[in-house]
Amino acid sequence: MADDLCFWAKDSLTAKHPKKNPLILRMLVLMFVMVCGVYICAVCLKQIGGHPNVRLLSFPVTERPCDVTDIEPSEKPYVHFPKPETFSREECTCNPVRYFAILSTQRSGSGWFETLLNSHMNISSNGEIFSVKVRRSNISTIFETLDKIYNLDWFTSASKNECTAAVGLKWMLNQGLMQHHEEIVEYFNSKGVSAIFLFRRNLLRRMISILANSFDQNAKLLNGTHKSHVHSTHEAKILASYKPVVNTSLLIPNLRQVEDLVSKSMDYFKSTRHIILYYEDIINNRTKLVDVQNFLRVPLRDLSSQQVKIHKGSLSSQVENWGDIEKALEGTHYQSYLHDEDYKL
Repeated sequence: MADDLCFWAKDSLTAKHPKKNPLILRMLVLMFVMVCGVYICAVCLKQIGGHPNVRLLSFPVTERPCDVTDIEPSEKPYVHFPKPETFSREECTCNPVRYFAILSTQRSGSGWFETLLNSHMNISSNGEIFSVKVRRSNISTIFETLDKIYNLDWFTSASKNECTAAVGLKWMLNQGLMQHHEEIVEYFNSKGVSAIFLFRRNLLRRMISILANSFDQNAKLLNGTHKSHVHSTHEAKILASYKPVVNTSLLIPNLRQVEDLVSKSMDYFKSTRHIILYYEDIINNRTKLVDVQNFLRVPLRDLSSQQVKIHKGSLSSQVENWGDIEKALEGTHYQSYLHDEDYKL
């Protein structure tokens, strides 16, 4: 009996604990890891929220500069690689761009000349931008407008965008150009803008054109629409049917005023890179268009325009009081205007 008791006591003392389930242990470990992970994430988010200026490390991408080794040193101030804000130049990023401005007076052939330039696949001349007064209200707005044009961010029907090789505008002398000439000359020289002067040799023809165009602004002979330029001979004949009367008492003072304005403009901008052209010379000698393309350093192309000349023939057939005009100009500096031959577009 005693042996049995001892044996029972021994067995009770040496009895093994039941084995724990391994699945439960794994679940406990997983829950611990999840709790730790949530805690760590909460701490990190708190730190980021408390320090808004902390940024991740970034490595700036440096753009490869465009190669200008093949450009002559004297030409480098006039070669540009604009980076538009409104689009990417893509494969044309390193195609050089020249900046230009056509400086002219109304009814001097600048509209026709600009259509010739825009027929070139690499030239964008954006029209008479400063005809809108607010754009020339002060020198700051003028510079802002020019910066946008030359950065290729000014969009018109003439814009060639990516592969433009020359970009510019048409600028009349009475559109803030002479008023702010000192600042604009400095801008042209610092930004490398080339000036293209375009004037008319026969200022009497220009005056008659201005009078006829001013009349049509009110009369609107073409079915109630005013057009400064036309693209058909039919429209040209209708506009040419009006013959203005020239005020001969103001004729010579007006001619002298325009002559002085043209002379001053060329003097003001003589320090810029420029070329001087005349409407009559371009019509009579098309090699002048080759000179312009060489001036802008663009590939030579045959330039064309769809515009049709409005006033043709002798001056005597274009005005009502030709006899009075002859008397006013005979024996004066402007007598040669009476006898110049007609030219054809």
